[in-house]
Amino acid sequence: MSRYAQPDRRPAVVAGASSGIGAATALALAAAGFPVALGARRTDKCEDVATAIRDAGGEAVVHALDVTDDDSVAAFASAVTSDLGDIEVVISNAGSVGPGTIHEVPTERFGQELDLAVLGAHRLVRAFVPSMITRQRGDILFVSSDVAVRPRPFMSSYAAGKWGLEGMAQALQMELEGTGVRASIVRPGPTWSEMGADWDVDQAAFVLEQWVRFGLARHPHFMKPTAIADAITTVVSAPRGVHLNLVEVSPEAPITQQEA
Repeated sequence: MSRYAQPDRRPAVVAGASSGIGAATALALAAAGFPVALGARRTDKCEDVATAIRDAGGEAVVHALDVTDDDSVAAFASAVTSDLGDIEVVISNAGSVGPGTIHEVPTERFGQELDLAVLGAHRLVRAFVPSMITRQRGDILFVSSDVAVRPRPFMSSYAAGKWGLEGMAQALQMELEGTGVRASIVRPGPTWSEMGADWDVDQAAFVLEQWVRFGLARHPHFMKPTAIADAITTVVSAPRGVHLNLVEVSPEAPITQQEA
């Protein structure tokens, strides 16, 4: 195989694959021909996605993954490599969001959320990127959020976590230059998912009102997770020699009616 060609078989890992963007990404990658390893704490939900992949003729395995735990990440990396072979693609998607005013949120909770958003992504980097560098190829992609450039209030550590994630990812891009390994960011705008589904209704209404107040909700349209999954699949499917280093995906505003 030419050093500039992609291998025919490119096993992919999706962290946070139990629902939302992660589940949609696992389905999209499998449909594009990637063998997929699904990781999350809710392995039962991952198994449902994996079954759908297998029923459609794809290849999928499931292993428990808690990106806030060093041992869990190491065990996951070992298991999926044993199942599928060298991992060519890693999607770092694990995350959560809860409402909260920064000066009122307990520091312990704030730190736990940052651990998931930033340190969790770094654990995946440590687990998979060194072997990619040895092989001189591979993709690691970080699912960020538009809060990294347009912070939204009353969401606890969410903006801080995504800013930190993108800072790490952009530094990593420079450090990986010339290695053959690509680090990319996909930055979604508002997207329907289970994140936020467990919020108190009154809290959710308050947060949305504040987004409007600060001009952060110009229209009510949210994207389906499949829109982000398609973007992720496009990024990691790019031919070698091409680096889609940052892709923003935003919901399109409704078409305005023109007066006759």
